[in-house]
Formats: sequence, C-alpha cells, structure tokens
Amino acid sequence: MTEFTSFAVALSVALVFFVTSCVAQDNQMEPEETEVWEPVPEKVEPGSSYGDPPSDAIVLFDGSDFSQWQHPDGSEVQWTLNDGAMTVKPGTGGIETKQDFGSVQLHIEWRAPEPEGGTGQDRGNSGVFLQDRYEVQVLDSYNNETYSNGMAGSIYKQHIPAVNAAKAPGEWQTYDIVFEAPVFNDDGTVAQPAYLTVFWNGIMIHHKAELKGPTVYIGHPEYEAYEGGAPISLQDHSHEVSFRNIWLRELD
Repeated sequence: MTEFTSFAVALSVALVFFVTSCVAQDNQMEPEETEVWEPVPEKVEPGSSYGDPPSDAIVLFDGSDFSQWQHPDGSEVQWTLNDGAMTVKPGTGGIETKQDFGSVQLHIEWRAPEPEGGTGQDRGNSGVFLQDRYEVQVLDSYNNETYSNGMAGSIYKQHIPAVNAAKAPGEWQTYDIVFEAPVFNDDGTVAQPAYLTVFWNGIMIHHKAELKGPTVYIGHPEYEAYEGGAPISLQDHSHEVSFRNIWLRELD
C-alpha cells in the first residue's frame, strides 16, 4: 500500500467516524432543542378568493378612482375610468403611483383590446414598470408573433418568459410579480442586482430572474446607483389596454 493510499484510507475512516459521531450526537438531543419560537410571524388575513388583496396590502386601484395615480408631471390622470377598470387613453402619456416603493409583491390584472389591425409590437402594447425602471411587458401575445424577449410576460429585452400563457384579447389576465430592488455600495457599484419572479395567469414564467439594469429599448442595460424607492408606472404605448385590481405588499 502506498503512502497516498494509506492517507486516503485514514481520511475516509476519519470522515465516517465524524459523521457517525454527529448522527449519534443529534440522536441524543431532545426535540425541543431545535424548536424556534421567536419571532412570531405577523397574522395576515388572505383575500377571500384568488386576486383579492390580503389585509396588509396597499390597494393602488380598486376600480373607483385614480386617487393613487398621477402623470409623471404630477397632473391628474387623463385615462378612461369605466366598469371598474382604467384604460389607456392614447396620447395622454403613462401614469405612475404617487407613492414610491422598493421591493414589493405586486398583483395587477390587464386586458388587451380586440385587435383592429397591427401585428407584433403593434397589438395591445403597454408595460408594468417596477421602480419606474424595470419593465414586465404587456402585449397581445395570443397568436401574435414578435421577438421573444419583447412578448407579453417578458422582462423587456432581458428575459424571455418560460411559456406563453396568453389569453385571447378581450379576456382579463393577471400578473403576480415579486420584485427585489437592487442594492448599491457607497461607491455606486452593485452590491446586489434586482430580481424578478413573475406568475402570468397563475403560471410561473420567471423565477428570481437577475436584471442587468433598467429597461432600455436600444443597447444594453447598465445600472446607475440611486437611493430610495420609486413609483410603479404603467405605459401609454398608443393602445387601449385596460387595468384593474392593482395592489401590492411592501417587502422591504
């Protein structure tokens, strides 16, 4: 037996002895020694059915008014309010929440209009922006071919959704989004990038997708350090896309 072989055998025996000792030590413990009683999680009442806001949610739109929203210049929202939904009024511009947010769990329902022509990006186009920077694409992707990282459910120009879960235009669809805001070092470098997990109509299409920076239409995304939160914003892309039942839970 060589010196190396002898060492390997001795090491294996030692490892077996160590593992056996650990198992024996665990078996000597009482169950109570591994019970953790503090902290006690806060009680949150869930919604009565899927999509209803839980008791700790901030309701951003319940169908009654635009009190939580404004145009970026601070003016009153010019979109259409009808039948519990708000609809983009093309040409009036996007809207954003009056309140700033960091990491959130966001629920939002949207509906693409019946197409009157147009294909690709020219059908039911809008977008949900987290911190006014990171877009989850809204688009009529029902039998409508376009580039995969620009279809509905895509993290625009960065991540392709795992599947196409689109419903037909005119039907209500849901996004449930978990957004983890980026963290920056004092020198402006990225300590932790932003992440997005997205469920589309109840189907997970992104799981902790790492973002390379804010959404850009041309070129590649790059982070620029910023402090604090920023609004949730909805895009006016010249199509009459509707939204309803918008709420979030702050995760910071």
